[in-house]
Amino acid sequence: MTASGTPSPVAPMADDAALVARMAARDPAALREAIVRHAGSLNRIAYRMVGDAHEAEDIVQEACLRLWDHAPRLAARHAAGTPAAAGLRLSGWLARVVTNLAIDRLRLARRISGEDVPERADETPLADEQMETEELGDTTRALVLALPDRQRAAIVLTYYEDLPNAEAAAALDMNIKAFESLLFRARAALRKAFEAQGDAP
Repeated sequence: MTASGTPSPVAPMADDAALVARMAARDPAALREAIVRHAGSLNRIAYRMVGDAHEAEDIVQEACLRLWDHAPRLAARHAAGTPAAAGLRLSGWLARVVTNLAIDRLRLARRISGEDVPERADETPLADEQMETEELGDTTRALVLALPDRQRAAIVLTYYEDLPNAEAAAALDMNIKAFESLLFRARAALRKAFEAQGDAP
């Protein structure tokens, strides 16, 4: 209860820990609840990473199965009602799994096709306004899909999913400085790509 007499909202992390505890007890309703909560954002991440709706659905389904399989271990590490519960964010855990699955599929497809997308670096940052005005048009989508895998993930998590840098870094298993460097390179590569589009006849 707050000072004004209104009920206190449930802390999202504690709520996540309780949900995982139910999954660890093999309650299928808890998994369905997690899917309802997170499937939308996970589908967006997967689709923007791989550019294919069916592949994105497969990735999200696999991530949800992994959540079910890992629930007992997650529950043991983040027991509901304990201080450790505050360390669990299902949205971040699932975003990390989906991002890694998407990168794995992209690398597999590249090995099969023999294609390679080199890392590109530029000292000029991407204009944020350009990302905002372009939104998810066909041109922007194509340019994002052409980025190297981890650069693409940095852009998707930061600009399209609005994750703070710390959460995006955690989703990619990176420290914040390494993530910011990756994001800088991704922004620079996109700026060059946007400029090349502008120069095209």
